[in-house]
Amino acid sequence: MKITLKDGSVKEYSQAMSVIDIATDISEGLARMATAGEVNGEVVDLRTVVDSDCELSILTCNDAEGLAAYRHTCSHVLAEAVKRLYPEAKLAIGPSIETGFYYDFDHASFSREDLDKIEAEMKKIIKEGAEIKRFELPRAEAIKFMEERNEPYKAELINDLPEDAVISFYSQGDFTDLCAGPHLMSTKPIKAFKLISSSGAYWRGSEKNKMLTRIYGTAFAKKAELEEYLEYLENIKLRDHNKLGREMELFTTVDVIGQGLPLIMPNGVKIIQRLQRWIEDEETSRGYMRTRTPLMAKSDLYKISGHWDHYKDGMFVLGDEEKDKEVFALRPMTCPFQYYVYKASQKSYRDLPCRYGETSTLFRNEDSGEMHGLTRVRQFTISEGHLIVRPDQMVKEFKDCIALAQYCLQTLGLEEDVTYHLSKWDPADTEKYIGTPEEWDYMEGHIRAMLQELEIPFTEDVGEAAFYGPKLDINAKNVYGKEDTMITIQWDSLIAEQFDMYYIDENGEKKRPYIIHRTSIGCYERTLAWLIEKYAGMFPTWLCPEQVRVLPISDKYADYAESILAELKKNGIDATVDTRAEKIGYKIREARLNRIPYMLVVGEKEQEAGLVSVRSRYEGDEGQKPLSTFVDEICKEIRTKEIREIKPQE
Repeated sequence: MKITLKDGSVKEYSQAMSVIDIATDISEGLARMATAGEVNGEVVDLRTVVDSDCELSILTCNDAEGLAAYRHTCSHVLAEAVKRLYPEAKLAIGPSIETGFYYDFDHASFSREDLDKIEAEMKKIIKEGAEIKRFELPRAEAIKFMEERNEPYKAELINDLPEDAVISFYSQGDFTDLCAGPHLMSTKPIKAFKLISSSGAYWRGSEKNKMLTRIYGTAFAKKAELEEYLEYLENIKLRDHNKLGREMELFTTVDVIGQGLPLIMPNGVKIIQRLQRWIEDEETSRGYMRTRTPLMAKSDLYKISGHWDHYKDGMFVLGDEEKDKEVFALRPMTCPFQYYVYKASQKSYRDLPCRYGETSTLFRNEDSGEMHGLTRVRQFTISEGHLIVRPDQMVKEFKDCIALAQYCLQTLGLEEDVTYHLSKWDPADTEKYIGTPEEWDYMEGHIRAMLQELEIPFTEDVGEAAFYGPKLDINAKNVYGKEDTMITIQWDSLIAEQFDMYYIDENGEKKRPYIIHRTSIGCYERTLAWLIEKYAGMFPTWLCPEQVRVLPISDKYADYAESILAELKKNGIDATVDTRAEKIGYKIREARLNRIPYMLVVGEKEQEAGLVSVRSRYEGDEGQKPLSTFVDEICKEIRTKEIREIKPQE
């Protein structure tokens, strides 16, 4: 057989060979570094036997798939260590992930001290260097094998495998785990790893299942790479909005108020207000009409829309259908309310499109295990909008919604931080959706064509659509790599029928409109979290809660400082005066720590000449300027929403 290697060279063998044997034949050094193989584009275990002509790459930790195999073996070492120390723990799943690996256990939570103990045990296992062996079992034997070891989660996984699935196991010493692989040949090559944290995770990702305990770790081939990554983790902790947002007094949470119900503090409110006013004005300039609708409605409304059948578990329901005459629910979205604004008067084809926008406070009954800072909350405010359009207007209006979203991202300096996703229905689970396969193909095809025409790179995600239509999701990751949807634009050609929405066409006949559900900037709370992490709290000047701090050198210049403050406020600049009896160096350092973009230092020279000494986070000491010049410059910066480069300060 002929084996074509990655560099184009060809190896010939007279008999079948395993991937690891071929690697050894090429180079013993390569074999020592090998973690997996790639045969004709498919990642395989090192133990895989090659018996026909193929293209083969030997993967190492320098390859993404090779590093994943290395980390996957680390997850098995973690599982073995936990079973040694906590025999009562039950094994769930333990894959490699982009940042390392994790393993889920049915066990009480693990403290940092517990993780340190587990790490020490993992080092013992690695030092033992047990050979890792793979074997297969028939389904009945495999289930029995795991049941005898009192591993119910593994038995459940085997039960759910397809009938024709190969059921494989990997063992290292006395430890055996159900696994498809690939894995290293032994535990010995693992050089550098670290257990990062422990948290809760539902079995199989469903809140209907038991909450398990997940241990996260990371691993690298070299100690230096691990140290670099751990330093990176320490740095991103400084950007974590949950920590930084509280330190900056942008928001807080209180146990007696409840999880997922943050209190936005004055500094945070200033940022959200600026975002909201900008978005509302921008939408108005683009032809949106503002609405204001109730925060709750009778269950009858949600039954018409389909939310009662498809989304009830995610709603806060007020009352009991069996006992109460009327049952209400806090609104999880605004769309059905705005439909009745549309229906309040008869519409002609000339009246469309109708673009309704609302700054909507919404309520969603998120599970307690999903709550996180401002990114996953139970009450939030969103830049929500619904466009009722003729079918012939749908594509143009959908493109305009994309353009608005991109304008918002560009203005905030976030356009490079997002990915685009066509969220589709799942044909294998049609009960979750309304509409026919043909209607879904039609809607999804239009969004796909638009994204291709606009040359927007995107991925397609099956099963992520709303129950009434596909959507374009614009996603971003937080500092820890978790992805959330920031902006969404949905195509809906189905709901109008349920609400008997129509317009009169040019022939005097009733026709069903299409609907676009969209946000322009998304959820304000989540966007604030995103901005905190993007800028590490050093927001563009127009968003800063405090844009200027006036620093008199001594009490003698307090009156002059106050006159400057009055002029700044008259021009709409958010400013304060630091009148404390502290040295000017101390005041400057504190203003920097408070992330104030501009400081105006005033003393005898400035007062006599009617000037201000400007210090900024952008240029450092900018020298003396007439106050009017500074005001003109900062007002232009605020008005244009300029994002200035921040230069390192001494």
